Amino acid sequence: MPSREAYEGQKGDKSLVQKGKREANQEEILAAALGMRMGPQKPPATLWQPLKLFAYSQLTSLVRRATLKENAAGPKYDKVHNFKVHTFRGPHWCEHCANFMWGLVAQGVKCADCGINVHKQCSAAVPNDCKPNLKHVRKVYSCDLTTLVKAHNTTRPMVVDMCIREIESRGLKSEGLYRISGFSDSVEEVKMAFDKDGEKTDISGDAYEDINIITGALKLYLRDLPVPIISYDAYPHFIEAAKIDEPEKRLEALREAIALLAPSHSETLQYLMVHLKRVALHEEHNLMNAENLAIIFGPTLMQAPDMDAMKALNDIRYQRQVVELLIKKEDVLF
Repeated sequence: MPSREAYEGQKGDKSLVQKGKREANQEEILAAALGMRMGPQKPPATLWQPLKLFAYSQLTSLVRRATLKENAAGPKYDKVHNFKVHTFRGPHWCEHCANFMWGLVAQGVKCADCGINVHKQCSAAVPNDCKPNLKHVRKVYSCDLTTLVKAHNTTRPMVVDMCIREIESRGLKSEGLYRISGFSDSVEEVKMAFDKDGEKTDISGDAYEDINIITGALKLYLRDLPVPIISYDAYPHFIEAAKIDEPEKRLEALREAIALLAPSHSETLQYLMVHLKRVALHEEHNLMNAENLAIIFGPTLMQAPDMDAMKALNDIRYQRQVVELLIKKEDVLF
């Protein structure tokens, strides 16, 4: 009859064996995740530990992306990734296919907006689910509109909202609103403040008494967009709509053109048109009707996709007509 001490010793040995088997299974799972083959000779402990840490980090990254996709709050705007060729320091795994990224330089591409790392050949298969991170988006002006609103989780760019609120609170009756330019150095100062402080930027009357500085900052933001409010792919449809003589068909063509815009662009365009209509309603004081505003904002909101100077010159009158119609008919077009 074995003693109690011997029985406890046998039980402890079995626990150690079972624990060893569990650890071996975990190592095999991690080895599979790393694309390694486990033979009779396992990697030495000095090699296994860092590999295990890398595997955990990559699996965590994949889980993070899946969670972001399922739980992302705010406007559901599709956005393509801004991939740039990148040289990674240390071992990296593709966040799309989970395979190792081989090489010493230019092993893959990295999204400049959200930071996802993938193989160059995998980049075409990555869904348009870029969720920009503020640590990667370091400026407001000259930043892609959809990138900015997704990074800040807003419907429209903060510059547009803040400037329009300030203009409507104290400038609707200002003569020559949007036609008269503000002092260029002050406009540049507002731009730099938005790039540095974002929504904390002070554009109140105490900081900038001249409302034309605020209108200038808004126009500069719209001009500096890499893709105009009326995007290049939708531009020809707006121009063709302006050429239609029959009013109802023209409005219908404009609705179809607006539907081609990205959600962030159409939201911003609608908000701007509602504002410009309010400006036009104060024409008695500010001397700015829908036609005058359209002359100013036509080339700002619409830019020909090609560099043909003659075509761009011919399109100017149609740009004005489009923006004038958008202002006058905003209540039925959006």
